[in-house]
Amino acid sequence: MLRKMAREIAMQLIFQMEVHKDFSNDIINKFINNIPEGDKQITYIREVATTFIENKDNVDRMIEDKSRGWKIDRIAKVDLSILRVSITEIFHMTEIPTNVSVNEAIELAKLFSTADSSSFINGILGSILEKN
Repeated sequence: MLRKMAREIAMQLIFQMEVHKDFSNDIINKFINNIPEGDKQITYIREVATTFIENKDNVDRMIEDKSRGWKIDRIAKVDLSILRVSITEIFHMTEIPTNVSVNEAIELAKLFSTADSSSFINGILGSILEKN
């Protein structure tokens, strides 16, 4: 599996966490058990998910601060999941270049969300990065 596919799977895992309102290691383990063993990207998927859980409040605060008054629960779940993966990568997984994370987030939005989502995600990430 390539990192691009692993990022999609990480986004799907975080989406599942949001839908079930379960941000635990149990959901990570159940989800990852459905991925074929031996795949090197499982480590990346687990790292994104556990790092997100550890930093959820901070990541969500960054999103909410730049969402122009929108509360987290009003943001489309797919868009929210994409933003969470990207912000987790940018601020907590420094081996991934920021521009790669932003570009991949925009590509995920084009694949999985609405026509306006890529612009929304780009705007939120740009605002967050501008501040830091």
